[in-house]
Amino acid sequence: MDAFYASVELLRYPELRGRAVVIGGGRQHQPRRRPDGTHDFHVLRDYAGRGVVTTSTYEARKLGVFSAMGMMKSAALAPEAVLLPVDFDEYRRYSRLFKAAVHEIAPIVEDRGIDEIYVDLTDLPAASADGGRAVGIALKEAVRQRTGLTCSIGITPNKLLSKLASELDKPDGLTLLTHADVPARIWPLAARKVNGIGPKAAARLAALGIETIGQLAAAEPGFLQQHFGKAFGAWLHEASHGRDEREVVTHSEPKSISRETTFDRDLHAVRDRSELGAIFTELCEQLAGDLARKSYAAKTIGVKLRFDDFRIATRDLTLPGHTLDAREIRRAAGSCLKRVDLSRRLRLIGVRASALARLADLVAPLAEAPPAPTAVAAREPDGEAGLPLFDDAS
Repeated sequence: MDAFYASVELLRYPELRGRAVVIGGGRQHQPRRRPDGTHDFHVLRDYAGRGVVTTSTYEARKLGVFSAMGMMKSAALAPEAVLLPVDFDEYRRYSRLFKAAVHEIAPIVEDRGIDEIYVDLTDLPAASADGGRAVGIALKEAVRQRTGLTCSIGITPNKLLSKLASELDKPDGLTLLTHADVPARIWPLAARKVNGIGPKAAARLAALGIETIGQLAAAEPGFLQQHFGKAFGAWLHEASHGRDEREVVTHSEPKSISRETTFDRDLHAVRDRSELGAIFTELCEQLAGDLARKSYAAKTIGVKLRFDDFRIATRDLTLPGHTLDAREIRRAAGSCLKRVDLSRRLRLIGVRASALARLADLVAPLAEAPPAPTAVAAREPDGEAGLPLFDDAS
């Protein structure tokens, strides 16, 4: 999907079309509706805090504002850009709509997140007639009719090339590519454009004088294996030539589900105890809602903390049984906090659920199990000395 979150917001605020818009604000950045139906919007120059950009419109990107960039840095680049709050519930709703539209045409779909999918067109007779162009046009029109949004599609022999091709002609692009097109269209791209070559690998390649995919393709396989290991070196060689044997996977189980938030200012576990407690409890409630919506329960609950010195601490607790209860998640996460030195101020806090099981797999065994003995709940002790806990604001 093209600038997905921003495009959804433009459906809600069509008067912002053609303007630089940044998504990543909080509730305080909600637009104010005027009596005449128009809105007063916040702009980046008035932003204060340490948030990061979630996404931006193409007009904002032309000014140098991209996702994951610090909001204050973005404000220096585009002070007049409109700032909107994030609304993940609405983005998830549109995600379901666009995926349903695709499923009606091509049922073999691999879900790659809220705004991206892989589609296997092999068994569609129409796809072989013109290399997939008619099917691609039909998919784009179906998505547009269902959501009002545009998407960019790459149709190629494999997933690696389709990922690359989908980025070549954004926005609203349709790119058809064969192996014969790789030298002209793929090799001039930066090596880091290949999905799987991260910042560290790209830096190591650059140190070896390899900046583009074409230069990577020209490197000897033995040279790549010498510097990157046998497995990764061999994969780099194959990927640079556009070869990829991965199938479209229609089902996979998530390993974990998490919620986290970065604070506008550093918070202290003692002096900001009440505020931290409310935020912590809300994260646990949101995580419980995510589990329920996706029909999962978790056996392991964990916390993630980033301190003012950017050090990160994580702790996990495995429960006797699976749960999706917000209060139980809150208690388990609170127990994890007891094992962390909270003397430094905090920049970020998160809660994670892992060791997941589908509710359908848990219900049948529970229905057949004998009644559990009655247990007496004991009050959890206060935090250990030097390890203050957040108040439970629930």
